[in-house]
Amino acid sequence: MGDRILIRCQSMKFEIDIEPIFATLALYDLKEKKKISENFYCDLNPDHLRGFLKGHTPQMAHSSLARSGIFSITYPSPDIFLVIKIEKVLQQGEIGDCADPYINMREGDSSKNKEKLDKLRGQAEVFCQRLGSYRMPFAWATINLMEIISSATLERDGGDSDSLKSGEGNSLDRRAQVQPPRKNWERFSSLEDQPCSLSGFKPATITISTIFKQEGDRLSDEDLLKFLSEIKKTSTPQRRVKTISGTIKLDMTPVHDMPQACLSTELIPLVPVAEKNIRPIKEVLEFPSSEVYVPHSIYRNLLFVYPQRLNFVNRLTSARNITIKIQFMSGEDAGSTMPVIFGKSCGPEFLQETYTAVTYHNKSPDFYEEVKLALPARLTERHHLLFTFYHISCQQKQNQPSCETLIGFSWLRMLNNDRLQMGQYCLPIVLDRLPLNYSLHSPEKLPPQVPPVKWMDSHKGLFNVEIQAVSSVHPQDNHLERFFTLCRALEGGVAFPLRVRDEKIPENKLEQELKLSIVSLSSSSLEPLVLYLHLLLDKLFTLIMQPMVIAGQTANLAQIAFESVVSIVNSLHNSQELVRDQQGRNELLSTYLYWVFCLPQAPRDPQNAAPGSSLGSTEARFNTMGRASASTVGSMLLQSRTRSSSNPDIHPGADASAEDAEVNHILTSKGQNNPGSRMSTYVDANSQNSTGGPKPSSRKQFHEELALQMVVSTGVCRENTYKYAWFFFELLVKSMAQHVSNLEKTQMPRQSRFSDRFKDDITTISSVVTGEIATILVKQHKEQEQAEKVNISLAFFLYDLLSLMDRGFIFQLVKNYCNQMSSRCISMPILISMRLEFLRILCSHEHYLNLSLYFSSPASAPASPCPSISSQTSSSYSFQEQQRILGLFELTHEFKQQHYLTGLLLTELGAALDMESEGGKVQRKAINAIYSLLCAHDLDHRCTKPEVGAKVAALYLPLVGIIIDSISYLDFTVSEARGGKNKKGGPDDDLENVPAINQSVAMAIAGNPFNTLGRSALVSMASGSKAVATLAADTSRHLLVCFLWVMKNTEPALVQRWTMDLPSVQLSRLMELLTICVSCFEYRGKQSSDKVSTQALQKSQQAKLQLEEALLGGRGARGEMIRRAGGNDRTLGQREILRWRKDLTQWRQTNDRQDKTKAELDQEAVISGNLATEANLIVLDLLETIVQAVPLADCRDSVAGGVLRVLLHCLTCNQSSTFLLHAFSTLRALVIKFGDLLFEEEAEQCADLCQKVLQYCSSPVDENRVQACATLYLIMRYSYSNASNFSRVKMQVTMSLASLVGKSSDFQEEHLRRSLRTILAYAEEDAEMSGTQLPSQVDELLRNLNSILSDTVKMREFQQDPEMLMDLMYRIAKGYQTSPDLRLTWLQNMAEKHSNRKCYTESAMCLVHAAALVAEYLGMLEDHTYLPVGSVTFQNISPNVLEESAVSDDILSPDEDGVCSGRYFTENGLVGLLEQAADLFINGNLFETVNEVYKIILPIQEAHRDFRKLAITHDKLQRAFDSIIQKGHKRMFGTYFRVGFYGAKFGDLDEREFIYKEPGITHLPEISHRLENFYSQCVGEDTLEMIKDSIPVDRKKLNPSKAYIQITYVEAYFDDYEMKDRLTNFEKNFNLRRFMFTTPFTRSGRPRGELCEQYKRKTILTTMHAFPYVKTRINFDLTPIEVAIEDMQKKTRELAVATHREQPDAKMLQMLLQGSVGATVNQGPLEVAQVFLNEIPADPKLYRHHNKLRLCFKEFIMRCGEAVEKNKHLITSDQKEYQQELKKNYNRLRENLRPMLERKIPELYKPIIKPRLDNRDSFKRLSMRRTPEDNS
Repeated sequence: MGDRILIRCQSMKFEIDIEPIFATLALYDLKEKKKISENFYCDLNPDHLRGFLKGHTPQMAHSSLARSGIFSITYPSPDIFLVIKIEKVLQQGEIGDCADPYINMREGDSSKNKEKLDKLRGQAEVFCQRLGSYRMPFAWATINLMEIISSATLERDGGDSDSLKSGEGNSLDRRAQVQPPRKNWERFSSLEDQPCSLSGFKPATITISTIFKQEGDRLSDEDLLKFLSEIKKTSTPQRRVKTISGTIKLDMTPVHDMPQACLSTELIPLVPVAEKNIRPIKEVLEFPSSEVYVPHSIYRNLLFVYPQRLNFVNRLTSARNITIKIQFMSGEDAGSTMPVIFGKSCGPEFLQETYTAVTYHNKSPDFYEEVKLALPARLTERHHLLFTFYHISCQQKQNQPSCETLIGFSWLRMLNNDRLQMGQYCLPIVLDRLPLNYSLHSPEKLPPQVPPVKWMDSHKGLFNVEIQAVSSVHPQDNHLERFFTLCRALEGGVAFPLRVRDEKIPENKLEQELKLSIVSLSSSSLEPLVLYLHLLLDKLFTLIMQPMVIAGQTANLAQIAFESVVSIVNSLHNSQELVRDQQGRNELLSTYLYWVFCLPQAPRDPQNAAPGSSLGSTEARFNTMGRASASTVGSMLLQSRTRSSSNPDIHPGADASAEDAEVNHILTSKGQNNPGSRMSTYVDANSQNSTGGPKPSSRKQFHEELALQMVVSTGVCRENTYKYAWFFFELLVKSMAQHVSNLEKTQMPRQSRFSDRFKDDITTISSVVTGEIATILVKQHKEQEQAEKVNISLAFFLYDLLSLMDRGFIFQLVKNYCNQMSSRCISMPILISMRLEFLRILCSHEHYLNLSLYFSSPASAPASPCPSISSQTSSSYSFQEQQRILGLFELTHEFKQQHYLTGLLLTELGAALDMESEGGKVQRKAINAIYSLLCAHDLDHRCTKPEVGAKVAALYLPLVGIIIDSISYLDFTVSEARGGKNKKGGPDDDLENVPAINQSVAMAIAGNPFNTLGRSALVSMASGSKAVATLAADTSRHLLVCFLWVMKNTEPALVQRWTMDLPSVQLSRLMELLTICVSCFEYRGKQSSDKVSTQALQKSQQAKLQLEEALLGGRGARGEMIRRAGGNDRTLGQREILRWRKDLTQWRQTNDRQDKTKAELDQEAVISGNLATEANLIVLDLLETIVQAVPLADCRDSVAGGVLRVLLHCLTCNQSSTFLLHAFSTLRALVIKFGDLLFEEEAEQCADLCQKVLQYCSSPVDENRVQACATLYLIMRYSYSNASNFSRVKMQVTMSLASLVGKSSDFQEEHLRRSLRTILAYAEEDAEMSGTQLPSQVDELLRNLNSILSDTVKMREFQQDPEMLMDLMYRIAKGYQTSPDLRLTWLQNMAEKHSNRKCYTESAMCLVHAAALVAEYLGMLEDHTYLPVGSVTFQNISPNVLEESAVSDDILSPDEDGVCSGRYFTENGLVGLLEQAADLFINGNLFETVNEVYKIILPIQEAHRDFRKLAITHDKLQRAFDSIIQKGHKRMFGTYFRVGFYGAKFGDLDEREFIYKEPGITHLPEISHRLENFYSQCVGEDTLEMIKDSIPVDRKKLNPSKAYIQITYVEAYFDDYEMKDRLTNFEKNFNLRRFMFTTPFTRSGRPRGELCEQYKRKTILTTMHAFPYVKTRINFDLTPIEVAIEDMQKKTRELAVATHREQPDAKMLQMLLQGSVGATVNQGPLEVAQVFLNEIPADPKLYRHHNKLRLCFKEFIMRCGEAVEKNKHLITSDQKEYQQELKKNYNRLRENLRPMLERKIPELYKPIIKPRLDNRDSFKRLSMRRTPEDNS
C-alpha cells in the first residue's frame, strides 16, 4: 500500500553447521511500539540438513520456497526495525545449553572438534526425526531499516543499475491508491524525525554479524521492544546478552513495479509465470501504524491468532515443555478440522494444525507465534478455534511411544451474536476431555454438564490470546454491521425475529430500525466508513431506487437513504485526513464514480421478499410520488420540498391511458423527428405543451429518483447537496449513460430518451444550483472559491448532458443560466469570470464544431461566407452585400442565434476586454478560453483540409473585429534598436543601456497619417475618464495568435472584399494590429530571455519611448510645408498615439533556461524561429491581399503608406531568410505600384526604406544580400526615372549608411562593399538606362558611400578604445558641419555609443547639440515665436552648444530637395530630442539641467495647447525637483584626471594631454589600471611605462623606444568671483573649463622633504570646451594671457608673504622689490601689461582673461606699495638713497599702468540677456536667420 521494499534473504551462516535453522522476518515501529508487518518465513537450510525433517514435511508447496518478501511501509518513521527471529528444532536442554556449541566452537577449529561436531550432528538428526514438528527459540538479530535506507540514499549516484529491470507504470498506479494522510506525516516534529525517501534509495546488500542469543524468559513483543529501545540508544542491549558468531546477508531494493512470480499475501499469483523453477516472491501484509483510508477493493478475509502467555505455575504437574496445538474447527468431531492455516517455509501451503515453539522447562511460557488463517467466507455458530495444550517429552521413554502428553483444551468461538470476535482474551482450560456442544458456548459461560467438566485452577483464565482480523467481509464498526445486517434481512431468506447483537427485531419494527441504522451511519468512525465505502454506497443507492416490502407494506426509504448519502459525502469532504484534488473533490468518491458505480439491480419480485407480502400493482411500486406536468412543476416545487419522503401511496390511476397515448405518439412521430435537428428543439423549447412530450414508463429509474431527491431535499441536506454538487452530477450522468446503454436507445430520438418530469427536475436542479452560485457571490464573498467549484461542476454536468440529452434542451439550460446570473447583483468581473469558465468547459465538448456550425434551417443560415468569383470581379455590388461582408466580422445578433455557444463566448470576450479587472485576470481567462479552443481546432485532424479550416475560421470572424477594436489594450515587448541584423551578444547589447533613437520604430509603428481617434479615445468619450487597462504581454500574445490563426485560415477572397469595404479608421487599426503582431512574434534567439528582467527593460527603453511618443504625431518639414500650401490633410481630428506600454507589462523573463539541456534549448529555438516565420508570413499574405484590393478602393494612399510601414517594421525585426525572400519581393512590387506616392508624400518612409534595405545589403547571408541589392537598385532607378527626385534618395542612402556605420558594432563592411559593386553592375548593365545620367549618378553615390565606409575601418581599429572612438566620431561629425542631416546622424550615433557605456550626461549633451542644430535650421523653415532662437537659446544648458550655429549663407539650403527633410527637422522631432535628453540628464543625476531643457519645450507645448503633454512635463519637473531635494549633496558627479601621452609609439597622441572625465568616486589606481591594460596591448607590455608623479615631463630624459603615460588627479578650479555664482554642489560640477593639480617640491629639487622645507606648486589647466561635453576627454593648452596671469599671481603671492612675515627678512624683501619695481626689471611687468592690456581683445572669449589680468595687476601694484612702505622701516641709515630709488620706480610703474588698469570691457558689465523675449528681431543676427530683405 505504501512504499514497497524488496528484502531478499541470501544466506545465514554460523560457525558450525550441524542442524536446520529457520528465520522469521518482521518489521517493528519502535516509535509507535507496534509490529507493522506480518511474519515472513524463510528456510535457508541446505538440502542435506533439510533432509533431517523429511518425515515431518512430506510435501513442499512451490509457494513456500520464497526467500524474498515485499514489505510495505505507509508511514515511514526513523525508528523502523527489521527483526529476524531464529528457531531450531526442539532439543533437550535450555536455550543457553543448546547455543553453547555455536558460541564456543569456531570454524577454524573444525579439525580439532571434528568428533564433537559429528556427535552434535548425530544428536540433532535424532531430535529432528523425533521432534521435527516442534520448534524452540534460538536467537535473534535486528537492523534499523531507515538508517540503512538513508545511507543508501546518500550514496546513490546517477542511476540504479542494480534495481529491478522493469517499468514503473503499475507501481505508480498502485501507490496512487493510497495517499498518506497529512496528520500522520505531521507526526515527525524534529528534523531528525522527518520521513525518509523509501522509493529512491540505492539497492544495498546488508550483512548482519551481531546475532543475540534468545533468552527464554524474554520472548514477548514487549521485551523485544525494550531491547530495540536500548539498541537505539547504545547500539547494544543494556542487559548483558550473549552473542552468537554468524552472519546474515540480506539484499534490499526499492520496488517500482510488480516483479515476476509475485504472490499476494493470500498466496494468489499476481504476475503468473509459466516456469515453475522461478522462486516466488511473497507480498508481506502490512499492519499500518496509523489508519489508512483506502476502501476495500479486493476480497480479503484473514485472521491472525497471537498466543501470548500461559500460566501453569499454580498447577502441581510435571508439564514443563509446553506447546499449544491450534486448529480451526467447523464442528466438534475430529473431521471438522479445516485446512485454513497458512504454512511456513518449505512445507504445505495450508495446514490443519500448527504448534507453538517450546520453551524448555518453563511452566508459564511466553509465546511469540503469529498464526495466520484464511477465514471461510461464511461463518456459522459452530466455527471456533481449538487450542490443545501438550507437554513434550524431549527424551523418549520406554512406556511412552508418543512424545506428546495431553494437558487440556480451550476454545474460542468465531462468532458472538453473529459478529466476528476480535481482541484480547484470557481463556480457562478444561482438563481430560471437551464437553458436548462446547462450540455453541464460550468457555467462560459454559452451562453445567453431566458429568461435570473438570477445569484447571478452578475455572480461572490461564491462557492469554489475541485475535486480529484483516477482513473485507466483517466490519469493525457497530453502525456499519447493524446496517448491513438489516439490509440482508430486506433481501429475504432470514427468519424473524431478527437477532442483531443482543437484541431481537420483529418484522414490524424492521423499517424503523433500518431508518435508525441509516441515520446512524454518519456516526461511524472514518476508517471503517472508508473501508466499506463502495459497499455502503451501493446499498444506499439500492434503497433510493427501489421501495422495500416489509411485513406486507411498501416502505420507501429513498429520502432517508439520500440524506445519508449526502451526510457521508459531507463527512468525507470535511475530513482533514483524506486527499482532495485541485478542485476540492474527495478522491475516494471520484474513484468510486469512475471505477465502481453501476446502476442498482432491478428489485426482486416482491412475493419473494418476505412471506405473505404483497403489492397492489406494479405501477404503485415504482411511482413514488404524484408528478406534475412540465408547465406546473415550478408551482409544485415548494410543496414537494415540504414532504418528508416520496409518497408510495399515490397511484397513477386514470393517467395510464393518457400515458399509453403519449407512448404511441412518440412511436408514430419517430420518423418525423430528426435527431439532428438540435436547434429546432432549442428554439421551440418554450412552446412545448404538457401533453406533447414523451412520458416515462411506469418503471422507476435510478436517475429519475436521484434527481427527484435532489429537488425535494431541504435544510442542511439541500445545502450540502448543492455544495458537493459535483458528486451528484457525475452520479446522475453515469446512471443516465448506463440507462441509455442498457435500454439500447441508439435509434430513439434524444427527445424521447428521458421523461418530461425528469427534464423538469434537471431544469429545476440547474436553476437551483445557479441560484446558489449567485447567492454565494452576492452575500458571501469569502466563499467565492466554493462558488467557482460549484460553477465548474454545473458546467461539466451540462457538458456531459450534451452527449446524452436533447441539445436544444441543454442550450435552454445554458440560456437560463446566463440570464439568471445576469439578473443578480454580482460584480461585473466576477460575473464575467464565472460565465467564461462555464462556457469554456461547454465549448470543449467533442461535438462543439457540429453544434456551432449547424444552422436551424437553410433559410436562417447565412449565405456562403466566401463570395463567388463573379461577385468578386463585379465592379458594383449592392450596399446590402457590403454590409453583409462587414457584418461577418462583427458580433451581430444573427451570428449569436446561428452559432449559439460561440456567440456567447465571443460576447463574454468583448465584455471582458471592455472592463477593468485586478491584474487583468478576467481578460486573461477570456482570451485563454478562445486560445485553447483554437489550439484544439488546429490539432484536430478533421480540420486539416483547407475548405474545412475556412469554415471553422468563418465561425470566429467576429473575433477579428473584437481584436481590432481592442488594439489599445494590447501590450508586448518591443525589440531593441538594431544597427545590424546580425548582432551578437556583447557589452553593447546590454539592455540596461539607453539606446539612441530608433528611426524605424518612431514613425513606422503608429505614425499613420490616416490614423484617427484610437480606441482609448473612443472609450474615454463613451465612458468618461475611464482608464484603459493594458493587457499583460503573454495575454496579448495569445490574443494575437488567435487573430493570426483566423486570418490564416479564412479565404483570401473574403479578406479582400472585407478590406475593400473597411472604413479608413478600421483599416488603419488593422495596419497597427499587423505591426503589433510582427513585434510580438519576433524571433529573439536562444538566450533572449536570460538577458534582463522586466524592470531593467523598462529602464533601458525609457528615453527611447519618450522620443517615440513625441514623434508619433509628426510628419516631417516637407509634409508640413505641403499642408500649409493647401495639401489634403487626411488627419480627421487629433489622433491618439499608440504607445509601447511596457511600463504596465507583466511579462516575466525567467532564468529557468539554465536548467534545460542543450537539445531542449535548440528545440525551443527552432520552434520559436518557425513561429516567427509563420506569423510574419501570415502578415505578409494579409498585406498582399490588402494591396490587391487597393485599385478598387478610395483610400489608396492610406493603404499604400500603411502597408509600407508594416513592411518596414518587419524588416526592423529579426527575420528568417524564408520570410525576407517574400518580403523583398512584396516591397519591390509596392515600389513599382505606388512609387510616386512613396517618393513624393512619404519621404520619411522612403528614408526608412533606404536604411533597412541598406542594412540588409551588409548581411553575411548571400540570399538576403541579393534581394536587398535588387531592391535598392530598383528604388534608385524608380526615383530617377519616375519620381525625378534622385537627389533625395542619394541623401537618404548616405544618411542611412552613416547611421549604420555609427551605431552597429559588428557592421559587415566587406559585404556592403560587395553589394555596392553589385548595384553598380546593375546600373552599368541596365540597357534602358544606358543613355541617361543614372549610371554616373549611381557611381557618384557609391563613391560617397565608400568614403563613409573608410570611416568604418578607422572606427573598427578603435572599437576597444572608447575615448579614441568618440574622438574619431566627433571629427567625422565636425566634418559634416555643412550637411545638417549627416551631422545630426553622427550626433545620434555618438549619443548611442555614450548610452551603451552608461555615460548618460554625454549622451544627453549629444542630443542637446542635435536639438540646437535642428533649432538653427527649423528657424529658417518656421517663423513662430514659441520656437527657440537657434542655438543661442541652448547656451544656458551648455555654452558648448554655440558650435551648432550656422555661420554663413552658402550652407543654409534647407529648401533644397533632400536637405533637412528628415523627421527630426520638425517641431515634434525637436521636442523628441529634448525630451530624450531630459531623461538622460535624469539618469545622469543632473536634475537642474532638466529644468533648462523643459524651459525650451514648454512654450511649444503651450502653443499647441497640448495639456496632456503639459501635465506629463510638469510631473517630470516635479519629480526632478523632488530628486534634488531628496538627494541633495548625496549625488556623485564626475571625477577628472589629467592624462598625458609621450612617445612616438602613440602616433598622433604623442605629447598630447587631455582632461578625462570618469564616473564619480573613480580612484587614480582604477583609471591607471584601465589605461595601462589597454595601451599595453596596443604598444606592448614591455614598452609601456606609467609615470607615477605629476612633475613636468622632460622629453629629453625619456627613452624614445618606449611609451609613457602620466596620469594626475585634477579638480575643478574657480576664481573668487566665480564662487559667488556657484553655490550648489551641482553648479560646482557643471560647465567646468579650468582644473588644477598640485605638485610637491623642495628648494633642493627633491619632490618631498621635511615639513619645514616642503613646497607645493599649483598648476591650472584650461580645456577647449566646458565639461560635460559630447566627449569624455578634452585636450587643453594654456594661452599666453593665461601664462601671464599665472606669472603675475605668483609674483603677487611672493610679495604678500614677504611683507606680512612676523620676522621680516629685509634682504628677501628687497630682492623681491628689485625684481618687481627695480629700474632694470621694471620693463618685465610693464611689458606684460602693454602686450595684453593695452587694447581690448577682439575675441569675446578672451574678455574674462583680459579682465582677470587687469585685476591681477591692480593687486600687484597694491602689494608693491605695501612692500616699499615695509622696507622703509627695515633699512639702515646707509640705505636711504636705495629706498628713495625704489619709491621713485614704484611711482613710475603705477602711473604707466594707471590707464590700462582703469579701462573696463563694457560687455562684461551689462545685464545678462535672457533669450526668451517677445520681440525676436534683436536675435536675428545671432541666429543667422534669413530676413525677408536677405531673401530678396
